[in-house]
Amino acid sequence: MDQVLSLHPVIASIKDEDGLRSVLRAPCPVVFVLFGSVMTIHSIVASLKSAGKMVFVDVDLLDGFSSKPVTIDFLKAHTQADGVLSSKSIMVKAAKTAGLLAIHRLFLVDSFSYNNVAKQVKISEPDAIMILPGCMPRVISWVRDETELPLIAGGLVCDKDDVMGALGAGATAIASSNRGVWLM
Repeated sequence: MDQVLSLHPVIASIKDEDGLRSVLRAPCPVVFVLFGSVMTIHSIVASLKSAGKMVFVDVDLLDGFSSKPVTIDFLKAHTQADGVLSSKSIMVKAAKTAGLLAIHRLFLVDSFSYNNVAKQVKISEPDAIMILPGCMPRVISWVRDETELPLIAGGLVCDKDDVMGALGAGATAIASSNRGVWLM
């Protein structure tokens, strides 16, 4: 996964059907799906896969699912998703067990949450971590010093300065729902 992110450091995050339609034409080969339900996730992933995209589903944001490993089993059996995103260690571990790529989303809002990163990563053993908000170069550099895992900066990455700041601080890639950022 590190190689794909190094070659394509801008990840498109989509939050609705309009975003889905737009990303099908966008140059981003990796897509984070931040919406859907038990009824729609199969078709969302299928559309993206038919466009040649690598697809990660945020299992914390799917309607009609619970925060239990059976959600991962469902995605594995009924979609072609390449991996999942989750802020919950149990879901990240379940994805790894199911043979899916797993990205652990970590919300860094204060020193307590920052100091908890190493513990969370040790528990979940993800393929990559995503820190939010992603517009904090100083914090990105701190996390980069703590781990060799691919690091994705997401949330509030709004323009070229944010992208360059995050990548310059050591992020492997950035994720954004801003369509202007997708074109960088």
